[in-house]
Amino acid sequence: MTETADPADLTNTPTLLLVDDDRPFLQRLGRAMEGRGFAVTMAETVADGMAAVRAAEPDYAVVDMRLEDGNGLDVVEALQARQAQTRVIVLTGYGNIATAVTAVKLGAIDYLAKPADADDILNALMQSPDDKAAPPENPMSADRVRWEHIQRVYELCDRNVSETARRLNMHRRTLQRILAKRAPR
Repeated sequence: MTETADPADLTNTPTLLLVDDDRPFLQRLGRAMEGRGFAVTMAETVADGMAAVRAAEPDYAVVDMRLEDGNGLDVVEALQARQAQTRVIVLTGYGNIATAVTAVKLGAIDYLAKPADADDILNALMQSPDDKAAPPENPMSADRVRWEHIQRVYELCDRNVSETARRLNMHRRTLQRILAKRAPR
């Protein structure tokens, strides 16, 4: 875990926890957010992120979904368990609706797909709960909506292929082929 802020300077400075295993991205985002007035704590693993949460509740957090040592949602859950007032954004390069729903249920206020730049993240962190998202300029294709539905049912079935196939009334091998492919655009 890397601390980048001097504790003496933290009196009125908003604190931000960044958890991501992509070190260059983490460092760039950390510098960018410091430039925007945050006292930044960086962590590269779930374990380091959990330790940072135990050490001090941040005002804001940006957590990557998939980390080398586990799932970033564990960090979000730890913040929620402490009844922290932290505004959490979840980032991922593997976005699907099921994981977005899970992230929001665990307490995240938004879910952004990578690559997200510092301005996108700042806007999401500062967004009022009453603000409505603008309609997408490029809505999902029908193939993508189908894929998202399959992924949601798969997650709800605890990643059990046979149970998912049964619930979707689909042959198990067909489902396996769909799950092995990348998400359609």
